[in-house]
Amino acid sequence: MSIRDWPEGERPREKLLQRGAACLSDAELLAIFLRTGVTGLSAVDLARQLLDRFGDLRTLLNARMDEFCAAHGLGQAKFVQLQAVMEMARRHLFLQLQRGDPLESPDTTRAFLSSRLRDYHHEVFACLFLDNRHRVIAFEEMFRGTIDGAAVPPREVVKRALELNAAAVIFAHNHPSGVSEPSEADKHLTRRLCDALGLLEIRVLDHFIVGDGLPVSFAERGLM
Repeated sequence: MSIRDWPEGERPREKLLQRGAACLSDAELLAIFLRTGVTGLSAVDLARQLLDRFGDLRTLLNARMDEFCAAHGLGQAKFVQLQAVMEMARRHLFLQLQRGDPLESPDTTRAFLSSRLRDYHHEVFACLFLDNRHRVIAFEEMFRGTIDGAAVPPREVVKRALELNAAAVIFAHNHPSGVSEPSEADKHLTRRLCDALGLLEIRVLDHFIVGDGLPVSFAERGLM
């Protein structure tokens, strides 16, 4: 049966318009993105089949182009479209962050950091550089390492903070394992960076560890 023959309240597009996107299942959201199904399958049926193939929505969204395009009903055009949608979402989050104070919008800060760092298969250390009113000057991914850790020279962080005339900074890095708990090495690195930046009166406001789920805040844990 075609989706057009379904009751109006069960069609994904109409359901979204009436009740909002949050009420849709992963398959229904994916069906709206796909727009059409294939022979013998509605868009929702195809979406369910794709989720079964990839395991979940996150894995599908982060699939390599060759993996994505090999799936029935997908292709390079859909891959390009998906990458554009995901990049728009990341930029939207960053613009929201730029307009406010990261300390007053912790949910937005966490969402942005997760969108940028969560799905790397290697560690990435990044900085949010802030002015004296805690407005975002820049977000930069500064160092990359292996799954075992990333080497972060404090002098390079200090140098970049001075170049940007930053008054404060928020650190973030990901744990590819998905486990967000800070390690002893993470705590040691944070102390070294705080000491180096503190000599120049540049405040370190927080350090987030990004994994599966919500990023863990050093400040909230009393580790700063």
